[in-house]
This record gives sequence, structure tokens and C-alpha cells, in this order.
Amino acid sequence: MPSKVTPTKTAARGAALWVPPHPTLPKLIAASKHCEGCDLYKHATQTVFGAGPAHAPVIMVGEQPGDSEDREGAPFVGPAGRLLDKALVEAGIDRSQVYVTNAVKHFKFEERGKRRIHAKPNAAEIGACRPWLESEIEVVKPELIVCLGATAAQTLLGRNFRITQQRGIFLPFTQSKWIMTTVHPSALLRAPDPERRHEEYELFLRDLSAIPEKVSAIRLTA
Repeated sequence: MPSKVTPTKTAARGAALWVPPHPTLPKLIAASKHCEGCDLYKHATQTVFGAGPAHAPVIMVGEQPGDSEDREGAPFVGPAGRLLDKALVEAGIDRSQVYVTNAVKHFKFEERGKRRIHAKPNAAEIGACRPWLESEIEVVKPELIVCLGATAAQTLLGRNFRITQQRGIFLPFTQSKWIMTTVHPSALLRAPDPERRHEEYELFLRDLSAIPEKVSAIRLTA
């Protein structure tokens, strides 16, 4: 068996100042609303924390909230979230048993007229927000972490990690029994044509479809 992957080091500054001692999910959610660990809070509507069961067997981590999430205050409720919900059903995964969150808790965007266009968070913003993600993992204690997209994967596995080389592969991890990476559902929505979108969706579904069997195997060997 390969050795366990160790998460990269937490940034010394940032959200750590707002993370409460002896955290629970309700405490974390309440404290996150006041976070000023980076400048993103100045422009976002609100903090968008994770959501799901307190002891979910699976945590899915995306990049950051989108426009819909920022307005509604909940993760994965926009177009990418609806596509994820569809894929979870087809993969045989009970959405109510999955905790979903993001590496960054505030929406970073550029204004173009009346539209707010997603802007990729930088390394400093990701590092500043990481204590929230670490605390969520600590509290939920998942058996499997699924990284959706490069930002989530590199947050937990290091900047040199490449999804193109290791997507869909279960790796031993120090903060859960296993960690696996796949693309973010928003990447499917950006596919240039319907045929390519279908191909990418089938690959995404293939990755997700391996999760139920893996979780069942973990429980049988626990």
C-alpha cells in the first residue's frame, strides 16, 4: 500500500484568528460569518460555509462559491451544483450523506456591466482560508475526501499535484482514510460543444461512480 499523503502546511495568517476553539459545525458556521482573514470579504455578499451532515462519510471540496452561492449563502446551489446533484444521483450517491464545501469561502469576481464573473482565487487567499477547511475536515471526520477541481486538489495535496495524472485514483490521506480528485462540474459547463460536454460528463460520472464501493469497503474493513 502506498504511504499516506500528508496535507500541505497551513498558512500562519488568515482565518486561523477566527476559528473557535473546540469547534463544532454550528460554531464554525457562526464564526465564519465574521471572518476577515483576507480581503475577499470586503466585496462578497456573505461567507458561504460548507453544508451537510456533521459526520458525513464523504466530503466534497470545490474551489469557491459562485454568484448564486454568494447570493443564497449555500454551497453548490448554482448551475454547477445542479449538475453535481444530477451526477450524484446517477452515480448512486445519496446527496444527503455528503458534506459539500469550498477551499475558499468568499466569492471572488470581476464586474462586467451588471454581471459578476468568477475570478480564480490566488495562493494567498487560498492559504488564508485554509484553516476553515481544515476545521471542517477535523469536525466531520470523513472516510473519503473528494477534491473537485485543481484548486481544491492543490490546497490539500500541494501545488504540484496534477488532476490530469491522478484523477479518479484513491490515495491514502492523513486527514481521512482516502482522498480522490476529479474535475469541478463547472468545467463541464465550459465545454465548447455538446459532444465534448457529454464526453467530459461521462468521465466525471465514472469517477463518482467508484465512490459508493470504496466507502462500503472502508466500512467493511474498519
